[in-house]
Amino acid sequence: MLGVNAIIAPQGRYCAAGKLGYIVPHSKVWMLENSAAITSTKNSIAKQFRKLHQAKERRRQNTFLLEGTHLLQEACAVGYPLNQIAVTEAWCRNHGALLEQFQHLDADIHLVSANVLDSMCTTVSPDGVVATAQRMVSPAVTDASVSLGVALERLQDPGNLGTVIRTATGAGCDRIWLTTNSVDVDHPKVLRATAGQWFRLTPQTVPSLADLGSLDVQLVATTPTASLDYWDLDLRQPTVFLMGNEGAGLSEQSIKLATHRVKIPLAADVESLNVAIATALLLYEAKIGRASCRERV
Repeated sequence: MLGVNAIIAPQGRYCAAGKLGYIVPHSKVWMLENSAAITSTKNSIAKQFRKLHQAKERRRQNTFLLEGTHLLQEACAVGYPLNQIAVTEAWCRNHGALLEQFQHLDADIHLVSANVLDSMCTTVSPDGVVATAQRMVSPAVTDASVSLGVALERLQDPGNLGTVIRTATGAGCDRIWLTTNSVDVDHPKVLRATAGQWFRLTPQTVPSLADLGSLDVQLVATTPTASLDYWDLDLRQPTVFLMGNEGAGLSEQSIKLATHRVKIPLAADVESLNVAIATALLLYEAKIGRASCRERV
């Protein structure tokens, strides 16, 4: 067990020194702030993390959870600020390099037992690390310079939102907007579904899609009654795709806001596509069209 003089180093090599376990450093070393592991799920720190399982607490505290090694690697890669980090002893042994990165952050590090970490996470099988982070303030819509973007209205499924974020990042999107009556942008399932891309393209929340009316772009809505197939529209222009709720689609107000309406042709008896799949089709059609244009030039 890591004791009072527990030392963490990048290489993660574990040795013994009397009653104390420590990792032998080859470079800079640092002390874990809490000398003994938190072993009670009733501990105040454990309770703080558990409160963030609830959406109302995340909003009230303006704070959210980051669960798992991969998400924290991505957060550190882009320099996203963390508030508190909880780690197990087993995790420390195997992740010295990431632990080394933690020392450069302005965050409190807590050593906790495996059962306490389990209680702090929403995942069924946590991998030994969890952190809290502050929500960032969204920039004004008018500050946005957009070549390719997605605006999502009343999206409810966190898996769909996470998949859209991951896909949009891969397609080279500049911006994603999400109406405030949608799923929480930092819902734990959203973050996991993005596979870490959330930090590279974090959605900006807006009261309604009408807020995008001031952008100097073409606003493209998908509707089943549109006469134009989506591949027939010139998507080389600055474009924002307007995507609606999983069941109800776009509101009439948002359809009227659009400068163009397109449809995704479907086989007979197929009513619609999943919103994340539909978004992927549109984004990559735009990406392919722009790449072809560059090749011709």
